[in-house]
Amino acid sequence: MIPLVDLAAQHDQVADEVAQGWTEVLKTTAFIGGKQVAAFEGEFAAYLGVPHCVAVGNGTDAIELGLRALGIGPGDECVLPANTFLATAEAVARAGAKPVLVDCDEDTALLDVDKLAEAVGPRTKAVLPVHLYGQAAPVELVAPIAESVGAAVLEDAAQAQGARRHGACVGSFGDLAATSFYPGKNLGAYGDGGAVVTKRSDLALKVRLLREHGSPAKYEHPVLGFNSRLDTLQAVVLSAKLRRLETWNAARREAAARYDELLADLPQVRRPVVLEGNLPVWHLYVVRVPRRAEVLASLHESGIGAGVHYPVPVHLTGAFASLGHGRGSFPVAERAAGELLSLPLFPEITAAQQERVAEALRKALR
Repeated sequence: MIPLVDLAAQHDQVADEVAQGWTEVLKTTAFIGGKQVAAFEGEFAAYLGVPHCVAVGNGTDAIELGLRALGIGPGDECVLPANTFLATAEAVARAGAKPVLVDCDEDTALLDVDKLAEAVGPRTKAVLPVHLYGQAAPVELVAPIAESVGAAVLEDAAQAQGARRHGACVGSFGDLAATSFYPGKNLGAYGDGGAVVTKRSDLALKVRLLREHGSPAKYEHPVLGFNSRLDTLQAVVLSAKLRRLETWNAARREAAARYDELLADLPQVRRPVVLEGNLPVWHLYVVRVPRRAEVLASLHESGIGAGVHYPVPVHLTGAFASLGHGRGSFPVAERAAGELLSLPLFPEITAAQQERVAEALRKALR
């Protein structure tokens, strides 16, 4: 069996460092707010090239807390792509705002900037470009559109730790960025975790306040907040993995290039398109195939752990039926949802494993 993601192989590389760090945490019993959390926040901010990182409980909270720090709430609109994980829209709704969806680009599946320009308006308070599958959205085109209506830019960088656009790391472009440390991410914890990063000290301060019950000091609560903190044990894991992230991302790029070669003679397979100016980190290697359900079943029968990201666009989920978008509202996202197929990809995948995947896909398409 070739898994979609091999977390055990990654753990083997950090096991000793994590065990040593956890031993220290257990001795001090500083499970919440230990010094390792602040250390990781500083390390991750420096890695991205921004001054502030605020670690929180998970990636969805990171988006919501970022929106709330911007003062976004009921009556406001936030524009985001229809082709994203539900959490992007979910966080907007949890903040009390309305998600406004736009279609995605046919080639890259990233947010369609032309459609974005048509969707913004006087009630738009934020635009959320999603750095999907490990490559950056065209944020330099998004920002002027947001600015034209006085809206902020909050990057959803959950799938793109270390990805770069025109040399700069994702997370360093918008007013804020939210990321997730869910275990399967390029930088993954051993449980849930997330962070908000920003160049603005005022927004960092607000997020810190909100994540701690709205409390700047014990038993002081000037505003209503949340309980959303990264625990110290997870910070140990993330620091250990962050030191290896560039190496792992480079290995992912090598694997993606190998897939490109192995699948080049399969006309039924649409390989990923990289936007000019991007250096992706290949959180996922997503192709498009006909008869996706049959192909996926055949791969599974052959012991290939392929997956689908994502089978239902946001507007066609029951959770967002109230937005009133029926089938056909976002045709590019809908076509993609029926064809997208994620192939196994992780830093430790071998050439032999990838050859097996390609052969199994070839067989499935016959």
